[in-house]
Amino acid sequence: MKKLKVNKKWVIGVSTLAVVVGYFIISVVPNMFVKKGIEPEKVRNMKIIAHRGGAGLGIENTLSCIEKGIACGADMIEIDVHLTKDGHLLVCHDQTVDRTTNGKGKISEMTLEEIRKLSVVDASGLPTEEHLPTLTEVLEMIDGRVTLLIEIKRTKKIYQGIEEKVVNEIEKFQASSWVIIQSFNDSVLENIHAINPQQRLEKLIICKFWGLPFIFDGTITKFNFKKYNYVSSFNIFFKSASPRFIKNIHKQGKEVKIWTLDEPEKTPNLPVQGVITDRPDLWNKFKKNTP
Repeated sequence: MKKLKVNKKWVIGVSTLAVVVGYFIISVVPNMFVKKGIEPEKVRNMKIIAHRGGAGLGIENTLSCIEKGIACGADMIEIDVHLTKDGHLLVCHDQTVDRTTNGKGKISEMTLEEIRKLSVVDASGLPTEEHLPTLTEVLEMIDGRVTLLIEIKRTKKIYQGIEEKVVNEIEKFQASSWVIIQSFNDSVLENIHAINPQQRLEKLIICKFWGLPFIFDGTITKFNFKKYNYVSSFNIFFKSASPRFIKNIHKQGKEVKIWTLDEPEKTPNLPVQGVITDRPDLWNKFKKNTP
């Protein structure tokens, strides 16, 4: 009988995935029992953050969508930035232009001029007159009217130097008082903190593993509050934002924001300081109707 060859890397990979999925399920269980429908008084002082500019209002991460997010009363505008081949900061959620434009390609392998030739597509996939904006254009348009929350994507080898470019752009517009940077990536946060210790930073988390000193933020990362003493807020996927974890974060004097939620009536009744949403209009309407 022939011996079956076992691929150790495959076994390790599957085992790791099983552990992550298992702990994620365990981590979201406590939140399943949290009362749905956030109390109006909790919303009164919450920040409403327009995800990708307010993706439920228009074409995500475009100047027109950002303007709609501001117009409907969002306290903050959230965008994503990547680095083009020729070193420009481009506002787009994905690493490629495939989903959001009528072209194809990785942003890191395209020049800004090449990307400018493409049109952003609407929900039906039809080209529009809009183009993917640069961070410069977004900063010029917002100009301190609301707070801008910039998410820097994972930089592993493909976006070397993006942190310094973002900080320089913020300083060029003297925008540090109205710009916040968030990331899943610890190295991004650490690099920016080293460049400018005064820059406000926020840590994105998918889930905190129950009973273990680890979080899942795209990778399994060691977690303790001392490690993140320079972070002002932990921004957590709403299904894993347990009351206990939120309480411990507040004890450290840190804020909590949850993502991504569109309906206040279905939002877990949690004591958080902000909600990241595709529908800032619905949240602002709910907030205005709060007694």
